[in-house]
Amino acid sequence: MTEDRRPSGRRESLRKGVYILPNLFTTGGLFAGFYGIVATMDGKFHVAAWFILISAVFDALDGKVARLTNTTSRFGVEYDSLADLVAFGLAPGLLMYAWALKPFGKLGWLAAFLYVVCGALRLARFNVQSSTVESKRFVGLPIPGAAAMVAGCVLLLHHLGYTGTVQKVSILLLIYVLALLMVSNFPYYAFKDPELVKRQPFGFLVLAIVVLIVIVAQPEIMLFIFISAYVLSAPLGSALRWIRRRGAPAP
Repeated sequence: MTEDRRPSGRRESLRKGVYILPNLFTTGGLFAGFYGIVATMDGKFHVAAWFILISAVFDALDGKVARLTNTTSRFGVEYDSLADLVAFGLAPGLLMYAWALKPFGKLGWLAAFLYVVCGALRLARFNVQSSTVESKRFVGLPIPGAAAMVAGCVLLLHHLGYTGTVQKVSILLLIYVLALLMVSNFPYYAFKDPELVKRQPFGFLVLAIVVLIVIVAQPEIMLFIFISAYVLSAPLGSALRWIRRRGAPAP
């Protein structure tokens, strides 16, 4: 599309400038995701996994910073989606292919590609539905959650002594499952409830500190457990609701 055919409103918006602070956080996430790709190419799979998780932290912060500072913009939304595709689509896909899927040949690289394309579809659907769906819930597994699951698997097995490539059918199946969960209709909690940042009982603070200590004590194991619990929460919740409806007496 040539410059003179672009919407004039977008040209005027960009002439006025862009917000620096939230886009710096987005750039930080993009940088971490890109370095994850570099680390994967160098065979440093656990390093790549940590940088994918770092990218997820930046991704969680950029939106919150934009809302708190009232600096949300259409440019920021589009830039964030492009950064997410690199950090949570390409980086985990390449990591899993190099780390575990390459020995499976065509099934391996097809699984990696399916993960990437489903991640792209997940981002596109989110952008389209962001103004029409409940803000407290995501439709389908968020792509940062899928990427965190990939990173968690790598870190757990590295912690257990798998320092090189692995060949496990379970990893191959996991990638297919994550891809399908991203384009599913399962409702995932979005952690955007404004009540979370308001005053809470003192016990909540104590619980948060205990959880933080447990994570720091065994980060690879505990991160894997927490991420797995989130990934499974929506399918299990939907299954329980279906069972309750089936068992409920007819009116």
